[in-house]
Parts: sequence; structure tokens; C-alpha cells
Amino acid sequence: MPLTELIIDGFKSFADKTTIHFDQGITGIVGPNGSGKSNITEAIRWAMGESRAKSLRGSSMKDVIFAGSELRKPLNRAEVTLVFDNHNHELKFDNEKVAVTRRILHSGDSDYLINNQSVRLKDIRT
Repeated sequence: MPLTELIIDGFKSFADKTTIHFDQGITGIVGPNGSGKSNITEAIRWAMGESRAKSLRGSSMKDVIFAGSELRKPLNRAEVTLVFDNHNHELKFDNEKVAVTRRILHSGDSDYLINNQSVRLKDIRT
């Protein structure tokens, strides 16, 4: 079940909705310092249930929400979706693709979804 897409919206330095497609084979993430490479890997870990803010270079989980810049206001939420190829049905879903989403609101409320259906963290990790 390879990861085929990563959709990041309001997570750390990704203020705008950004979709990254992963082709078959090896994928490299390259770019200059400060361009968001680490934030891509942290987005994947966070969507899969990372619960320690320090491991995401923050002091609280709300720190993953885009904090604003000189040109942009802070956002009220962050959302990351991982899309997996499930054509061989390795995952227990009939769908050809399985989308795992985590979002957090500025209030600190967080939820998980699989194919737009609300689930528990336990469901993500099994």
C-alpha cells in the first residue's frame, strides 16, 4: 500500500493547500534550507498519529497550525491527508484508494478521518 499523495493545508509552513504526488519507486525531497522539507516528513508522522509536540519541533500540538507571516494572517486549523494505493486491498477497505486525514483546530480539538469518515486514532494505527 504505497503512499501516492500527501495533501497539506495549514500545516506549519504550508499555509496554502499543497498536494504532493509520489510516483512508484524512490522519492527524494530536496530543496534549500527553510523550504519545508522537514515539515513534509513531520506532516506524514503527524497524520499517522504522532502525539508528542516536541518530536514535531513544537511546544504544543497547536504549533503545527500555520502561525502567520508578514504577509499572511495565522490560520485557525491545519489538515493533512495521506492517500494510499489500496488496489490490492492490503488495507481492510473496498476502495482502490484510502485517504487518512488528521486535522486540528486552533481550540486544540483534533480529529481523524478515513475516507472522510470520523475514526479514532486506534483505527489509524491498526
